[in-house]
Amino acid sequence: MSTAANSIAFVSSDTADAKAALESLSARYGQCSIAEAAVVVALGGDGFLLQTLRDTMGTGKKVYGMNRGTIGFLMNEYRSGGLTERIAAAVAETIRPLEMLAVTSEGETVSALAINEVALWRQSYQTAKIRISVDDQIRLEELSCDGVMIATPAGSTAYNLSAHGPILPLDAPLLALTPVSPFRPRRWRGALLSNKATVRFDILEPEKRPVNAAADHTEVKAVTSVTVRESPAATATLLFDPNHSWNERILAEQFRY
Repeated sequence: MSTAANSIAFVSSDTADAKAALESLSARYGQCSIAEAAVVVALGGDGFLLQTLRDTMGTGKKVYGMNRGTIGFLMNEYRSGGLTERIAAAVAETIRPLEMLAVTSEGETVSALAINEVALWRQSYQTAKIRISVDDQIRLEELSCDGVMIATPAGSTAYNLSAHGPILPLDAPLLALTPVSPFRPRRWRGALLSNKATVRFDILEPEKRPVNAAADHTEVKAVTSVTVRESPAATATLLFDPNHSWNERILAEQFRY
């Protein structure tokens, strides 16, 4: 891809390193508004990058992250020089978020998008009991657990990985269905689903065993059902350096021990 230096908008998290990088890079390359930019350069960690993707979703803006945070699994290496050349040579990956439709015990319906995952977890000391259906067919009559989630490929290295879920290549047409501390069935470790699947979670005994749900950072308390599918319309575009691609990082991560 190609871009002019004056078509870059720099944004940063609130950390000192990210703010210093913002000041240095905008002085060197110029700064234009996000509305006028072809590319948004996000300076921070993975959390800030995901927030930038949410903010620019559906606008056609491309987001290029540089790590000024801690882990930065989704970020490119920070270097101040040669930025326009790096952006011009970058590989674009399309991110499709999940759509969550949650119904609460009060009868309220809440919808939200998630780039990483839609997660459910118990609200009290009581174990959650959840029925799982895929494409209107019950697949698990009752899962007793601390929680359960649906993760996108982009989110597969976040909460999903911490819960021992699988790592997915960014271009894989899959979603990861992963339990959190399953009690019964104890040996169930989740499933890989088509990204065309619609998953419904029904909360069993919701008054005795209340459950919260979250689409990334949008939290809904005391849900009775949650339906999740990949959004058919919303997209975001993430840019990676060719020598540090997402798929290479995914492969390397699976061989760590």
